[in-house]
Amino acid sequence: MLSEVGQSSEFSPRQNAVLEQALRLLVDGGEKALTTSGVARAANCSKESLYKWFGDRDGLLSAMIAYQASKVRTFERNGERLNTVSLHDHLVIFARDLLEVLAGDVSLALNRLAIGQSNRDGSKLGKLLLERGRRQIDRRASGLIDAGKRAGLLRFADADEAYHTLYGLIVSDLHVRMLLGEPGLKDSSRQAEKAVTAFLRLYGTEKVLAEAAATV
Repeated sequence: MLSEVGQSSEFSPRQNAVLEQALRLLVDGGEKALTTSGVARAANCSKESLYKWFGDRDGLLSAMIAYQASKVRTFERNGERLNTVSLHDHLVIFARDLLEVLAGDVSLALNRLAIGQSNRDGSKLGKLLLERGRRQIDRRASGLIDAGKRAGLLRFADADEAYHTLYGLIVSDLHVRMLLGEPGLKDSSRQAEKAVTAFLRLYGTEKVLAEAAATV
């Protein structure tokens, strides 16, 4: 079967709770609020525990971003072949989670902070967002697409192109507009379904297209 990749894969429940508090501090108070003392106080843990789990402040930021990225669920193959229904369902879960995470206060705050720091020498937040956030999401979702191809459900010559098509269909320019202050989607599930349907029409094999047509 396909195993869900979630928050438990890297951090313990206690560490997840601490990271959630750290992210909330960042949203509510900005970068200045993100101190080890402040996080320890908000999460009811010791500074020693924070250093043990995450290291220095950059390590804490890296863990916060990885934790946030883990909220975008996908699935990793561990034996059973995908079928048309399960591929569709896993893609919709990924799309919906991606939209909801990108539209959340935490992701918007992290991205705005990274943009504000982009012209500072030595700023690491943008790089961390790419390496521990976006690329981890990309890697896992690309694994699902590759599994779909191996199962004979998707056809493409370039996996990166197929994945970035999927990402573009899901997100479009929504994240940019939200960073500029526009409200998010009222129905992320509908947008997720539309994006996956369009993706499967572009990259689905004849079997997938025939089964989709039969359900209409």
